[in-house]
Amino acid sequence: QVQLVESGGGLVQPGGSLRLSCAASGFTFRRYAMNWYRQAPGKERELVATITTDSHSTNYPDSVKGRFTISRDNAENTVYLQMNSLKPEDTAVYYCNVHSQTWGSQWGQGTQVTVSS
Repeated sequence: QVQLVESGGGLVQPGGSLRLSCAASGFTFRRYAMNWYRQAPGKERELVATITTDSHSTNYPDSVKGRFTISRDNAENTVYLQMNSLKPEDTAVYYCNVHSQTWGSQWGQGTQVTVSS
């Protein structure tokens, strides 16, 4: 079955950096666009990054553009989210996501990112 396992979250000071990883299995990774979402307490889940199958195109909302970078390694079935210049408002649980028209949307368990001094 489809499995997504995030790692790399933690506590970081404002202005710091973190790199999240998502290891994928159970599907042909290279054939699917991949997404990172986040959800802060009391807020809706927000899409923060998308990458196409061949890494040629990425998309970000204005809230993270220029600070976050999504990348993928199709040989390792892994997608990454490099987060720089972190702000307290980036505090959230970060989720890896893949969507298929055949088997729907699948999520990882999430990894907590806390930005605080």
